[in-house]
Amino acid sequence: MRAADADREATAEQLRAALNEGRLDLHEYDERLRRAYGSKTYGELDELLTDLPGVGPAGGSLPAPRAAAESAVAPPAPAPVPVAGDAARSAWLLGIWGPWLKVALILTAIWFVSELGSGEFDDYWPLWVLGPWGAVVVYQTVQGVATGAPAREAERRRRRRVEREARRRAKRELPDA
Repeated sequence: MRAADADREATAEQLRAALNEGRLDLHEYDERLRRAYGSKTYGELDELLTDLPGVGPAGGSLPAPRAAAESAVAPPAPAPVPVAGDAARSAWLLGIWGPWLKVALILTAIWFVSELGSGEFDDYWPLWVLGPWGAVVVYQTVQGVATGAPAREAERRRRRRVEREARRRAKRELPDA
């Protein structure tokens, strides 16, 4: 039976989970991912997952007969496949907010030491730098989350990692001249 895009995507998510668990190396993950997106049938998708524990076949989304679908109660939703989405989002947020936080700490430390000498803790002058910059960073964060930038950044990093691994492997396989 022919597989749908949703089935190929579900298989890709299961492969990502296996990569995150250390069950696949980057080369094998990349190869299986390419095969998953090129698969046309459930059988081709199942071949990619057969040696991975705790992974069900891709044929789980077969259409039910019409009479059975109308009379049956909806089956429970499958358990979500763990992916690195939260880690990718955290890394992306740290990349956006990290420089601002570092400068905020440095300027606040300078302000604190200078105010400590005078004995009066008023006029927090770092606000003149941190306030406008913080507003820009908040805007970038909202726009990035709304447009899916964390996911794109995670995919870009994954591709760079795969390419870097392929270059290293190619270097190792080259005969010494």
